[in-house]
Amino acid sequence: MTDVEDARLFARLRALWHDVDPVPAGLIDRMVAAVAADGLNREYALLTLVEGHLGAVRGDADALTLQFSDGTTSVLLHVTTTASGRRRIDGWVDTASAEIELVQGDRTKTTTPEDTGRFVFDEVPPGLSRVRLTTTVADQERTLETPQFEL
Repeated sequence: MTDVEDARLFARLRALWHDVDPVPAGLIDRMVAAVAADGLNREYALLTLVEGHLGAVRGDADALTLQFSDGTTSVLLHVTTTASGRRRIDGWVDTASAEIELVQGDRTKTTTPEDTGRFVFDEVPPGLSRVRLTTTVADQERTLETPQFEL
């Protein structure tokens, strides 16, 4: 077959399928939107301030609770100020995590959560921070990174 004959055959097949099983109205637009939205869950985590305050005086009462979620994984952070002026972060994650990192600029602290999902970062300097964790869901490994937050 020549290229012209191939093109005619494919045109006839396309016309046949268009008559027998046409594409539903709006399917292409819905598919484009679904593919575009699929990456949003992984790219942007939702930051929710659950409760807390940072007072002008440092002490045991200074506490901040943050919750991050991307729809499949949730991370809860409880931040307290230590006597040295640094921060302690007690955290919990609700999925199996291989490694959790606290990123502050070029500094990175790494920990592994307990079986219960609990993890701790001690003596963290104040500043912009981000938590990055590697999770395993349905035998697929993926990375969740929170938006930056101020400690």
